[in-house]
Amino acid sequence: MSSFSNLQLAPTLARAVAEMGYESMTPIQAQAIPVVLAGQDVMGAAQTGTGKTAAFSLPLLQRMLRHENSSTSPARHPVRALVLLPTRELADQVAQQIKLYAKYTQLRSTVVFGGMDMKPQTLELKKGVEVLVATPGRLLDHIEAKTAVLNQVEYVVLDEADRMLDIGFLPDLQRILSYLPKQRTTLLFSATFSPEIKRLASSYLQNPVTIEVARPNETASTVSQHFYSVGDDDKRRALRQLVTRNSIKQAFVFVNSKLGCARLARSLERDGLKTAALHGDKSQDERLKALDAFKRGEVELLVCTDVAARGLDIKDVPAVFNFDVPFNAEDYVHRIGRTGRAGASGLAITFVSGSDQRLVSDIEKLIKKKIELEAVEFEEERPRGRFNSGRRAWGEDDPRDVTELSSASRSGGRGRTAAPVDPFFDKPYEASAPAEGAPAPAWESTSNKPSRSLSTNIKTKRKVAALFKSGEPA
Repeated sequence: MSSFSNLQLAPTLARAVAEMGYESMTPIQAQAIPVVLAGQDVMGAAQTGTGKTAAFSLPLLQRMLRHENSSTSPARHPVRALVLLPTRELADQVAQQIKLYAKYTQLRSTVVFGGMDMKPQTLELKKGVEVLVATPGRLLDHIEAKTAVLNQVEYVVLDEADRMLDIGFLPDLQRILSYLPKQRTTLLFSATFSPEIKRLASSYLQNPVTIEVARPNETASTVSQHFYSVGDDDKRRALRQLVTRNSIKQAFVFVNSKLGCARLARSLERDGLKTAALHGDKSQDERLKALDAFKRGEVELLVCTDVAARGLDIKDVPAVFNFDVPFNAEDYVHRIGRTGRAGASGLAITFVSGSDQRLVSDIEKLIKKKIELEAVEFEEERPRGRFNSGRRAWGEDDPRDVTELSSASRSGGRGRTAAPVDPFFDKPYEASAPAEGAPAPAWESTSNKPSRSLSTNIKTKRKVAALFKSGEPA
């Protein structure tokens, strides 16, 4: 595996790379960086977590150093590299990485994405930036407001291109690319190759060099995959038990819907687990705070929809749970790619209910592996609350019932003996005989009760002669 020291990067870039602890290049970096440095278009396929961001960022920064200047004029800092990404979180993450790579250079970079006020982004753009990281929708907003000018762009990166097509960004991408110069270097990176991706590449890339460091749609070999057959009502219990049994400190938990995400997060929080929810209905500020808390280790389980399945690079996450089997088989590859990153080992657990067989078969076809369903052996849970069904006891040799045991444990008396049982309370009820000469109870009295006096406001019915009298012959 090649070393970064062999790339002959500029001293400012080499210093930043060394500070970040980079030594050996990953396969995608070793193959893509020399091609990008040569100015050729690239169509790259690699598993998530293999270092694609550095594979395109470092060579682009190296080539743009010839435009480096210390002028404060915005006109001297036009946008020369445009990086497009599908989600806000991924855009923010890539922008942070590029800032770290370029921190010893005079190249400027910024990020624009939706869910935030446009004014701070506009101020940054007006100062002038060489590298612009953006999501398609918000970039079009800035183009229409004439705060983003792209007529001097030399490099375009379409990262996670398959996800952008899945979301429906193809019309937006076509509009954005129409604003760019025809002569440019275009880099397309995707974890999976589909016919749509290949058509996109043929339309906008010129004689691209195809780089595939792994078979398309292949899952990382360092991730141990398990599929458990669990009913819908038992998934939460199975999740708690597997987290405890495997001593998992942190994990992603993926669900298919925003409502299910919010409900599961609340339920796990009530169970005593430190949980945060991440889905599309959350504000951008809430989403960034949840991610930051997860990165700092303040959150154990990050319950999220597929908004977090693509590209998020959080190191040392030991496990991923698919609480719901994804509707799209390719999303399974991206979900479990959140663990086992950069060669580390990871655990991927998927809960399969009776209605998920078709989705599981789609995953089998995609990853070309036979999936064996495992059974979850639930540990016996003690009943909660005060109840007693017959003479049920915890142990075979313990004659006390559940109520007696629970009351003893609540009283805090460890080792105390049970209170003696009074036989009086075990006898059926028997009415005592009345004393001799005692009057009968009022409710058993046979004497005529006094008639209730009518109110003066109620009129009595007027008596009317009957035509026939009952019991007399006509």
